[in-house]
Amino acid sequence: MISALFAAGVLIVGIPYCLSVAAQWLHGLPSLPGYKKYLEAISPRRVYNLTVALLDLLSYFRYTNLYIQWKACYRSLNEASCVKDIQFGKNENRLDVYFPTAKGFDKSARLPALIYVFGGGWESGSRTMYCLLAQQLANDLNVVVICTDYSLYPKPTIGDIIQQINRSLFQIKEPQLRSVIKKCTIVDMVQDLIDCIGWTRDHGHSYGIDKEKVTLMGHSCGAHLCALTAMFLAGENEEIEIDTTKQRELLSSLKGIIGLSGVYHINDHYRHETWRGIEYVSAMCRVMKGEENFDRYSPATYISTLTKESTSRLPPFVLLHGIKDKVVPVESSLRFSSALLVASVKETLHVLPDVDHTAIVMDLMDRNRSSYTTLHEHVRKELQNIYF
Repeated sequence: MISALFAAGVLIVGIPYCLSVAAQWLHGLPSLPGYKKYLEAISPRRVYNLTVALLDLLSYFRYTNLYIQWKACYRSLNEASCVKDIQFGKNENRLDVYFPTAKGFDKSARLPALIYVFGGGWESGSRTMYCLLAQQLANDLNVVVICTDYSLYPKPTIGDIIQQINRSLFQIKEPQLRSVIKKCTIVDMVQDLIDCIGWTRDHGHSYGIDKEKVTLMGHSCGAHLCALTAMFLAGENEEIEIDTTKQRELLSSLKGIIGLSGVYHINDHYRHETWRGIEYVSAMCRVMKGEENFDRYSPATYISTLTKESTSRLPPFVLLHGIKDKVVPVESSLRFSSALLVASVKETLHVLPDVDHTAIVMDLMDRNRSSYTTLHEHVRKELQNIYF
């Protein structure tokens, strides 16, 4: 009996410790000097919080049927409903173009374009995962939907693990280690999204798109990228490799930004990640090039640096956020909404009961899901307001 209890105790305590330490070893140990980072990595508070975060991932199993559906859907797409795997931009990313075929579609028509930007913590995700959502939006809203990939912060490779071991065991300094792969930053991701808008302007006519009617729609970090892209273009940001005339031209095409459970204030979200014990596992701090750049890449604070003339050129913003969101709390959209109001930028905020971080996008994929009607109706009405 005692041995059984001991074995159970080892499993209950040992498995969470092993999982949390492995996650931190791969993605990033606490930024503390010497042995302190290891003590912090195995502190009960951090192990507990990381275990809770990992267990939350099990909730994704409820979307197993959707996963099977979108896998089958993407394989079965034909050119009448979708043109897949189009290369664009400096970083040679790919995009898919979905047509509203339910009522028949003529490419000589000029329909609005909706560019969808997926979430995934700036380090995971793929455009192919959202074919069901793209088809629903295209057919229900009578728009051409573009699902785009963008540069992602790379997950650890074998080479990265070896470098981590070298740093830890042999105290080799970072400059002495050759990076295995390019560590892309938020600027690379924004550049990709700007390149996608540019592709839409340059080639949209071949796909039945009105190049002057483009809306960005993103989820989570994808919403952050959509908002920041509009801000960068309005502020004619020098980090973007496009001249100011071209930036103004691209911004003029944007007629709206739709954010689903977006991250708009990086410093606030970093505090939330710290509370959850995942701030070192998350790629966010590295993507933003360190804590000193959090305000620079936060739409909620960046907007205050823009001139009145710049903010006047921003398109309307539509923010949707679920009250039950534990990954990105609803306060993110509330605070950004207030910042937009202060800057006299047109905005609409929808706070949704009984909707969490994942449901706000997954439920748009299937008419039978609980929040589909509410979400779809909000998006439909807001697009009508944007275009008409």
